[in-house]
Amino acid sequence: MMDSIKLYSPTVSSVSQVRVLLIGPVGAGKSSFFNSINSVFRGHVTSQAIAGCSTTSLTTQFRTYSVKAGRGGKPLPIILCDTMGLEENTGAGLDVDDIISILKGHLPDTYQFNPSAPLHSEAHGYRTSPGLKDKIHCVAYVIDACKVSIMPTKLEQKLEAIRRKVNLIGIPQLVLMTKVDEACPFVSQDIRNVYRSSYIKEMMQEVSARLGVPLSCVIPVKNYSEELELDVNCDILLLTSVIQMLRFADNYFDELSDRVSNFQTKE
Repeated sequence: MMDSIKLYSPTVSSVSQVRVLLIGPVGAGKSSFFNSINSVFRGHVTSQAIAGCSTTSLTTQFRTYSVKAGRGGKPLPIILCDTMGLEENTGAGLDVDDIISILKGHLPDTYQFNPSAPLHSEAHGYRTSPGLKDKIHCVAYVIDACKVSIMPTKLEQKLEAIRRKVNLIGIPQLVLMTKVDEACPFVSQDIRNVYRSSYIKEMMQEVSARLGVPLSCVIPVKNYSEELELDVNCDILLLTSVIQMLRFADNYFDELSDRVSNFQTKE
């Protein structure tokens, strides 16, 4: 699995790395997901992105993280873009308009989010004419399995508004359901039980219904949070999610090239 990720190459020559945008509520595990993927390829648990427990987002900047294949290794063909956490209140957390700017590739790395005012085109570092390599090629919603049933209505509405805008732009979307071990004692005993757990299946179905994505697009994962050593079964879930992201990005590039060829045929 690691080799297939290392050997992956986007079908479009102008893009060397797939850009995946991580979106989710505060504390769902977006930054921890990057740290976990990084850990798998480093061969030990690492913590590069700031992650932790807080009621407001610990990520206040737009960050793009490139994962390297081992210590001092080459960057992998995937960039994980981390955003400020979504909050249910208006004027708090990540602004929906900022997400559009990110999707279209306008936002520079380390852009400082301002929840009360979205990015404008005069802002420092704003990319006025982004290329395909600057745009987002796949969106991953990060949802805490323990909080699926108690997701506030306002937060669900925000996610729904984002999903509609992502759909309009034509970017593939999937859901990473994190903390599956905390949500189910059966999975906590052995992470391999994740696809045997009827409770986790129920949660996946609920996420699918609430966010309006097919069940096949909901991927259960467990981030590294308290462990000091890697667990191969945990790694398999994490790597499965990355492979799925790369496949979805391929769909995005295929769709683009189809559109171009249709346009040329019409001309």
